[in-house]
Amino acid sequence: MANVEGEVETDEGVLVIRRIRARYRLQADEAHADAIRRAFEAHPPKCPVYRTLSGCIDITTELDVVPVD
Repeated sequence: MANVEGEVETDEGVLVIRRIRARYRLQADEAHADAIRRAFEAHPPKCPVYRTLSGCIDITTELDVVPVD
């Protein structure tokens, strides 16, 4: 599950996105948790969208890995 929020401000009468927060919650076996965290950390520098926007918009991400019941 992902939850994405943005903060919009006005710049000279124009709405501008200033910040984006993405929160991910994944259910996984504990055996896979470390691999998931490594992939999560390695993703931004290889993501074209992140690299395009991160110079203009403050982007933060959070990951919560929850054990499968």
